[in-house]
Amino acid sequence: MIKRLYDWTMRLADHPKALWALAIISFVESSFFPIPPDILMIPLILAAPHRAWLIASVAMVSSVLGGMLGYAIGSLAFEQIGQPILESLGKGDAIAEFNTRFNDFGFWAVLGAGITPFPYKVITIMSGWTGMPIATFVATSVLARGLRFFIVAALLWKFGAPIRTFIEKRLGLVFTLFLILLFGGFLVVRYL
Repeated sequence: MIKRLYDWTMRLADHPKALWALAIISFVESSFFPIPPDILMIPLILAAPHRAWLIASVAMVSSVLGGMLGYAIGSLAFEQIGQPILESLGKGDAIAEFNTRFNDFGFWAVLGAGITPFPYKVITIMSGWTGMPIATFVATSVLARGLRFFIVAALLWKFGAPIRTFIEKRLGLVFTLFLILLFGGFLVVRYL
């Protein structure tokens, strides 16, 4: 099923309304859809590098709005909708333990899920369920999704098709390492 969704998403890049398709995919990916918007962003930017910043902006805004839907699912309908989504992603067992520690690290959780390959939808739903302040959630989501989508756009704009394989295969690892270094830096500054 995932392969069919991936292929369908890739075919959308050739559609005249591809930017709208990107907005919809970015929106739903933040709350329940399994395919990340990067899959559609990459061919769109490669086809029209002069639109890279517009494409990244559409992905970011739509993703944050979709994240707010995920937040609402967690806040208003966790048992009916949120919990089944998390269980389908294999995150059901960690829900109770995660809830007790989530808001202590809420900023880092949202930032990490927003820029790394970790499913952002898990964090959006958990943010609502645990009662994270909505302002913190939205501000961190804008920062994280902006970093992710604008870095991808900048790499594609600057290097074009040769960077595509790197983005698809290794950018998640680079973002994860960046987040670890950033978090580690804050810990060093705090305890020195």
